[in-house]
Amino acid sequence: MARKATIIGGGVIGGGWAARFLLNGWDVSVFDPDPEAERKIGEVISNARRSLPALYDKALPAEGRLSFHTEMAEAVAGADWIQESVPERLDLKHKVLGALCAAAPASAVIGSSTSGFKPSELNEKGARAVVAHPFNPVYLLPLVELVGDATETGRAAEILRSIGMFPLMVRKEIDAHIADRLLEAVWRESLWLVKDGVATTGEIDEAIRMGFGLRWAQMGLFETYRIAGGEAGMKHFMAQFGPCLSWPWTKLMDVPEFNDELVDLIAGQSDAQSGHLSIRELERLRDDNLVGMMRALRKSGSGAGGVLKAHEATFADPVATELPVTGERQVPTSWTDYNGHMNEAHYLEAGAQATDRFMEMIGADAAYVAAGRSYFTVESHVRFIDEVKAGERLRVTTQVLGGEGKKMHLFHRLERGDGTLGATVETLLLHMDLTARRSSEPAPEVAAKLADFTAAHAALPLPDGAGRHVGQRA
Repeated sequence: MARKATIIGGGVIGGGWAARFLLNGWDVSVFDPDPEAERKIGEVISNARRSLPALYDKALPAEGRLSFHTEMAEAVAGADWIQESVPERLDLKHKVLGALCAAAPASAVIGSSTSGFKPSELNEKGARAVVAHPFNPVYLLPLVELVGDATETGRAAEILRSIGMFPLMVRKEIDAHIADRLLEAVWRESLWLVKDGVATTGEIDEAIRMGFGLRWAQMGLFETYRIAGGEAGMKHFMAQFGPCLSWPWTKLMDVPEFNDELVDLIAGQSDAQSGHLSIRELERLRDDNLVGMMRALRKSGSGAGGVLKAHEATFADPVATELPVTGERQVPTSWTDYNGHMNEAHYLEAGAQATDRFMEMIGADAAYVAAGRSYFTVESHVRFIDEVKAGERLRVTTQVLGGEGKKMHLFHRLERGDGTLGATVETLLLHMDLTARRSSEPAPEVAAKLADFTAAHAALPLPDGAGRHVGQRA
């Protein structure tokens, strides 16, 4: 039975929470008196459906059920997690959290998306919420700052990890927690740079995205500066750059007067910078870029990439039918070309991933490779049968055409979400001794498992086109 999350407040953040839970298989109920809430959340979820599954090489769980309610008590009934995401006004949060705590199941975790208020402030009227402060877009960015009762934040952390998020326990409650305090410092200094005519909004953004922003995504602040210290590390960096902390470089202790003139200046430059794109277009651009960067980090396990790898490891393997299913995923936008469909290289990549999965199934896994043995691809042949577009679900099945001795001959079918065939990838591999760099017989246990598949698949018909270009049927 699916677990249930209730979202109170359907703005950008509330919609992001709804999408994160929904696409991870939770049922989601929403309470928001805004008559446009269903449309707004629907648009956020649409963006999430396009981007979140593209982070992974395995399919996400089946979506939960989404419902909208006009009564708060009805929305929270049976909820395991309740997330308050109403506007940042303490009086409003007191009112909402009070009603929530009266109606919510005693077992439910109650989180607040507040970016600035402390738990003691949220709960001063008797509520029992913890701070669960996420970052936009909630359905992609993993960080959630948790502040509050240790038992409750512990329960919250377990749930958040199960939906692919990274709970950061804040040791002491403090206004604006951790990340927003850092962002506030950069924001305040940026306002001064624009006000004083030193830089435009576009130039400041270029300074971030062309420089330290790229470093921060993988290493954060302190690890970046450790490298800047050279072989001597952080001590050398501190000794070299510590004195500059007393120099009058910044205005972090001063606040520019926040008047109409400053607002118009910032807004005008921002419109000139990216006003030619709608907010939805900017969101999709942001999401596509985030998916690409996070997938790159996933390969190394750095930063958010490590969270992705750990989350994907919890996904259930697809259930095999007549043939083993060696891949099931959503096609990411990065796999498509100017025609809007998968390009040649990524059909082959999908086949290569299926080969890796089949190798794991017969015992030729990472440990086997680390011990000095593996299968190397000798030849591949790809047949392009139908267009496969970004966002489509792709399912790969594998048939063994031959598996005696050093050879392994595989035939992968790449099926679209509707069951039609998009492409086939036929591959011939040789078993190798990685130390000698020569072909060799596989380990007996691997050979036995491969022989079992070969025998089981021998009775199946030869796939259309198989063997014409690659190897021979054994």
